[in-house]
Amino acid sequence: MGIMSLFRGRDAPTNRTAGSSYSFFMGGSAAGKNVNERSAMQMTAVYACVRILSEAIAGLPLHMYQYLEDGSKKKATEHPLYHLLHDEPNPEMTSFVFRETLMTHLLLWGNGYCQIIRNGKGEVVALYPLMPNRMTVDRDAKGRLYYQYQKSSEDAPTMEGSNVILDPSDVLHIPGLGFDGLVGYSPIAMAKNAIGLAIAAEEYGSKFYANGAAPSGVLEHPGTLKDPARVRESWNAAFGGSSNAHKVAVLEEGLKYSPISISPNEAQFLETRKFQINEIARIFRVPPHMVGDLEKSSFSNIEQQSLEFVKYTLQPWIIRWEQNLQKALLTEEEKKTYFFIFNVEGLLRGDYQSRMQGYATARQNGWMSANDIRELENLDKIPAEDGGDMYLVNGNMMPLEMAGAAYATKNNEEGRSSEEQEVLELEESDQSTGRRRKR
Repeated sequence: MGIMSLFRGRDAPTNRTAGSSYSFFMGGSAAGKNVNERSAMQMTAVYACVRILSEAIAGLPLHMYQYLEDGSKKKATEHPLYHLLHDEPNPEMTSFVFRETLMTHLLLWGNGYCQIIRNGKGEVVALYPLMPNRMTVDRDAKGRLYYQYQKSSEDAPTMEGSNVILDPSDVLHIPGLGFDGLVGYSPIAMAKNAIGLAIAAEEYGSKFYANGAAPSGVLEHPGTLKDPARVRESWNAAFGGSSNAHKVAVLEEGLKYSPISISPNEAQFLETRKFQINEIARIFRVPPHMVGDLEKSSFSNIEQQSLEFVKYTLQPWIIRWEQNLQKALLTEEEKKTYFFIFNVEGLLRGDYQSRMQGYATARQNGWMSANDIRELENLDKIPAEDGGDMYLVNGNMMPLEMAGAAYATKNNEEGRSSEEQEVLELEESDQSTGRRRKR
């Protein structure tokens, strides 16, 4: 009620953000099929892309780090937000389910919203997802942003009233691609014609088999039929459906059957369906092999495609998540030392041999310790007293200015300066040359 009272005296919104009005893109497509977020999810390609991306983001380890005074960083496990995001954002969800839900909203509606619950000290104690189709982002008469949410009985009991006004500080908003930088546009709305064509092609194939695998056509009668509907129903009962395909028809009373159907192959039905799968994968920037199209994949390039998936598909989403988490959940003072990181090392790792070669290079060049490597491989650490945190370097390599240092140290131990040693070496060389000349 405290939040609502802040907005009770406001004038009606006069400047609605452009991104909040993207809903007019929804509805009928050029293929004649109604496309929205839920009907699109009935397409296997859309469902696969959404599931792949949402599970990938939800499955990545999410850590909160803190910069130390010496410039290094450590996991901020003692901070309340670490447990909240890494383990349990609210009593009803795990971190995986929470991030999977928000990522699904992002992919279907173009925006992910969740309500930030704070205690009396202003600390974040819970995060609850909000449905994007019931949220609008508006400006008041003074141009300040606010969020308007239509609550339903399905929502958690964290708000009072049916039409709730939320301050931006009480909403974690992760926007997708949009035109105004405030609200993202739905990828489903933007690509409704491509998805509508895929729905139409799938429906065509379903009806083709439902109406019979045998060709459909026209029943011609030389006279006038008193009950044509009964004849049609009798024909469909005997020969309709895939179970009655290729039955032999017996025609009476001068009936003549004229097939007029076009085979799926002639209509390029299969090619159309295959192209639409790639088209939908292109919308979400998912490699075709991840949605089951292995035509152009091989053992030599599929690993590279998987790495490109992390770099070009997941990385932009990860950056959106990290920056908006920091913007919405941290105070201005905390932003100076705390930050969030999704660990993608597990997805970027190659095969076992390549990893071991990389670790060996890092270990020999002194920028990874044994424990650094074991942590990446999910192995227990070696105790520090046993050298687990020791950084080694190849003894054959040293700075240029250190060249000859070992010899200088040896001479100094014998009580001679480096200059004296050079004089002795020259004298010995001259004496050796003189002996050779006498011989």
